[in-house]
Amino acid sequence: MIARIVPCIDLMDGKVVQLVQGREKALEGDSPDEMLRRFAAFPQIQVIDLDAAMGRGANDELVEMLASKAIIRAGGGVRTVGRAETLLRQGAFRVIVGTSAFQADGPNHSFLSELAATVGKDRIVLALDTKGGRIVIKGWQEATGFTAEEVIHQLEPYCSGFLCTYVDKEGMMQGTDLDWFRRLRAATGMEITAAGGITTMEDIQALLGMEINCAVGMAIYTGRLDLAELAALQSGGRGKE
Repeated sequence: MIARIVPCIDLMDGKVVQLVQGREKALEGDSPDEMLRRFAAFPQIQVIDLDAAMGRGANDELVEMLASKAIIRAGGGVRTVGRAETLLRQGAFRVIVGTSAFQADGPNHSFLSELAATVGKDRIVLALDTKGGRIVIKGWQEATGFTAEEVIHQLEPYCSGFLCTYVDKEGMMQGTDLDWFRRLRAATGMEITAAGGITTMEDIQALLGMEINCAVGMAIYTGRLDLAELAALQSGGRGKE
């Protein structure tokens, strides 16, 4: 597989934003149209509706506009089969599902079976957002009692891949936990997209070398990572070191 660099567009109150650890707004980006223009060199974009994730409305018109102009994987508040279907109708290439994929004791197999049967597993990305070593749900506000490594194999029948966010470093520009991603890579042969704290070209190259996609937000928006340099790395098809 060829790993990709996936720029992120997070939406809140109709604007492009970046948050620190999913809570504190750190900055606002340019307009969604301008971010699309800046990200045109990349084959996919990740779009997260933070308002939908937090249960306070949705940015459906913006998501639909973005999906009409780019290949996007869309997430945020996908807690029913109907919501997943809506995002796909709006043009999303894949939908990202987190909270509803889990129950108190592990994967929510009944929901995931229904979702996969309805929209197709190839259209589903499951989010394994982790903080303090445990998967967190409900906008990263509630911790479960299990780890991503413990459940990832059980989830393989229901999806095309996994979005694995290292929440401890999300938006903090302090680097990510490459050892955690190595353990996840060893646990599954399916597509993994890494997020959370990816700050340097060294982070990017290490993850691509593991055949892991890199979802990048804050480091792009602050200029810490250069888009032209990332685009050159992407166009080179660098999946392995």
